[in-house]
Amino acid sequence: MNIYFVSLGCDKNLVDSEVMLGMLTKSGYTLTDDETQADIIIVNTCSFIHDAKEESVNTLLEMAEYKKSGRARVLIAAGCLAQRYQQEILDEIGEVDAVVGTTAWGELCTVIERVLEGQRPLCIHGLDELPMPDVDRVITTGGYSSYLKIAEGCDKHCSYCIIPKIRGEYRSYPMEQVLKDARTLAAAGVRELNLVAQETTMYGKDIYGHKAFPELLHRLCAISGIRWIRILYCYPEEITDELIAVIRDEEKICKYLDLPIQHASDNILKRMGRRTSRADLEAVIEKLRREIPGIALRTTLITGFPGETQAEHEELMSFVKAMRFDRLGVFTYSPEEGTAAAAMPGQIPEEIKRQRQDELMQLQQQIAFELSEEMVGETLQVLVEGRLPEEGVYIGRTYRDAPDVDGYIFVSSEEELLSGDIVEVLVTASHDYDLIGEVIYESAQ
Repeated sequence: MNIYFVSLGCDKNLVDSEVMLGMLTKSGYTLTDDETQADIIIVNTCSFIHDAKEESVNTLLEMAEYKKSGRARVLIAAGCLAQRYQQEILDEIGEVDAVVGTTAWGELCTVIERVLEGQRPLCIHGLDELPMPDVDRVITTGGYSSYLKIAEGCDKHCSYCIIPKIRGEYRSYPMEQVLKDARTLAAAGVRELNLVAQETTMYGKDIYGHKAFPELLHRLCAISGIRWIRILYCYPEEITDELIAVIRDEEKICKYLDLPIQHASDNILKRMGRRTSRADLEAVIEKLRREIPGIALRTTLITGFPGETQAEHEELMSFVKAMRFDRLGVFTYSPEEGTAAAAMPGQIPEEIKRQRQDELMQLQQQIAFELSEEMVGETLQVLVEGRLPEEGVYIGRTYRDAPDVDGYIFVSSEEELLSGDIVEVLVTASHDYDLIGEVIYESAQ
């Protein structure tokens, strides 16, 4: 039977999707990229903020049409929206045949069998479980770059965030399991590992009694075939001197960190339930840049949090201007039912949220363009991702650019390059967020 699979939301959800695809192919199902040819349609949903919920619902409704008028016999909702609104989905979208929660997808094949037998299962497990099916993932990210999820859930309980209620408390995957997954990916040709979790810095604390992330990084760096290791989602208050030293000293670790700081006003940070102050943030950023020369820092911000004053918005603007982040994204605050922030007074009108978001992004755009210009004349390693035949150039990423969220470099080469090659490139120009360069010699492949 043919299965059409839709994966929505974050890269952590994508890892779950790839494992599910591995389970399905191991069980004899055939994957198709044509929804009109699908017997079974599965949507791995997202429910982080309003826009994500809306996309998930719309996708389920869109896929439901293929049950009404096409070949599809089974429609399954999985993932975060399914976990959060399990019964509502079954009640309100009649074409959905089953709901599979965030810790229950290990039973996906059994759920399909139950639907084909005429049942309409609601498959929800406890949030303390940690599904670990022993299957090879189906890599959907190009073959040379992949995400490696090292933990599930979160203990932070920020006042705006629903994640602990749909993903559970923080649970680390055992180190040997993570290393096994990494070796499997390396054997499949993956050269870049992007480490993800709701928070990578706390890895191991729950099962080993201490932060074991530096040890994990050392052991990942020893895996043959892996050339780049990129660390995402590092909470600034959990960054230790030991972690900084590993990032600085291990050649395979990209000098790049993603720090989700959310705001810079002490008042807003406190009301968000964050565990840092502006002074703390400035101190860790200064330390990272001092100890790891050339490090690229990405962050995300939330604007329009309940009670945010114009003065606090301007404080955030001044912080962004002073810190000059290499990469930065801004979300407007989304009131999520079941969170403390949704019940707070002083909810900000959408128009003001959007205006503040635009102001922050315009400021960051200016900073990013200036930083791109400063890269001209530098020699950087570039991971080749493909070729643009009409322009006659290759497209790739430097260590400063995470997949999907950051910029690109467009590379000229006299010799043919293959996707997944890592080459030395001289940056000759910049264009907005992106760079332009030419290969000066090829690294040993």
